[in-house]
Amino acid sequence: MNDTATMTEDVRRALAVEERGGRWVRRGALFGGIVLLVAGGLVFRAKHRPPPPARYVTASPTTGDVAEKVQATGAVQPVLQVNVGAQVNGRVARVHVDFNSVVKKGDLLAEIDPVLYGSQVSQASAQVAARKAELESARANAAAQKLAFERVERLFAQSLASKGEVDAQRGQYEVARAQVAAVEAQITAVQAQLAQQQTNVGWTKIYSPVDGIVVSRAIDPGATVVASFQAPVLFVIAQDLRKMRVLADIDEADVGKLREDVNADAVVDAFPGDVFRGRVAQVRFSPNNVQGVVTYSAVVEVENPDEKLRPGMTATVTIKTREAKQARLIPNAALRYKPEKREKPGKPEKPESAPAGQAVAAAPMQPEAPLPKGAGRIYVVVSDRPGQEAIEPRIVQIGITDGISTEVTSGLDLGTKVVTDELDEADKKKKGKIF
Repeated sequence: MNDTATMTEDVRRALAVEERGGRWVRRGALFGGIVLLVAGGLVFRAKHRPPPPARYVTASPTTGDVAEKVQATGAVQPVLQVNVGAQVNGRVARVHVDFNSVVKKGDLLAEIDPVLYGSQVSQASAQVAARKAELESARANAAAQKLAFERVERLFAQSLASKGEVDAQRGQYEVARAQVAAVEAQITAVQAQLAQQQTNVGWTKIYSPVDGIVVSRAIDPGATVVASFQAPVLFVIAQDLRKMRVLADIDEADVGKLREDVNADAVVDAFPGDVFRGRVAQVRFSPNNVQGVVTYSAVVEVENPDEKLRPGMTATVTIKTREAKQARLIPNAALRYKPEKREKPGKPEKPESAPAGQAVAAAPMQPEAPLPKGAGRIYVVVSDRPGQEAIEPRIVQIGITDGISTEVTSGLDLGTKVVTDELDEADKKKKGKIF
């Protein structure tokens, strides 16, 4: 019995040892499989890793039209706008027109009460009549004195009158003649007053000086007009609203680009889809200085066939100063781009030692030489191999720009890639940007 129990115990111990050994083998096999799976995944990822992102944002030259433009804002005004005023004082008796009334030259616009000026005309006429009567009396007196003088002269010739009597009679005759001249001068003065009073009566009626439309009316019947020191503006008449002009304020930096008779377009907020064609009629020499900002007024005449434009509207004027057809164009960003410094001072990186997948460090930047007139500096791609891109500067001749694209007249082929911006993966991570 004891031997049997001993054998049974030995068998149990052997089975337990064998079971523990199999467990470790299974664990080792599982661990080895995991290791092989991870290693395989790393190898697969390394073989199928995408190329590093491009370091530079590039663009290729294109062919198209480019125009240099100058923009400014200004107020819309009629080409001819007449301010009609009054030259006499008085109460407005009648007004014959209203806002937007169409008038012809010579049409009666308003009347000032003429009673006061009519009485002045009557008074001046009476004075003229009185002076004319005085003139007749003076002439008759002068004729009588002339006859008396001639009679005394004949008596003196017959020794019947003295020399003193002749001289006295001559003096009376001269006085009579002077009185005639004085009355004639008074008549002239009174007639001038009469003409002035008659003119004042005519001025009580206000007529239109031109054909046009009444755009402003500043009086109503019963109002009193006072024109003692300055003629008040009663009506504003626009001669022709089918032709308008815009007084655009041109910045002093752009005024040198303008010249007369160049085409211009105008737009207003009231009609956003309409473009009003016109031309630059005048660029004035007189400066406008507002808080230190100097501008010059450009008179842009625009067509207004439908009479949509109204006086006082704010218009945005676009003036095309220069234009090039089928030009070679590059983005303006290419002319603004400058490479960034990537290496730390004293520790420049070498392109051949850069790890795979990292951008090659740019060489230390040298001070840029000043550009001649009409030239621009761009950077072109000489190697676009991922992770090892290389660029070099190039001087090109530039021409017209519209603010977005610039014309290149020489120094650049169509297939060349120009750099417009630079991407830095390290900078993206540092700034927390996601692209």
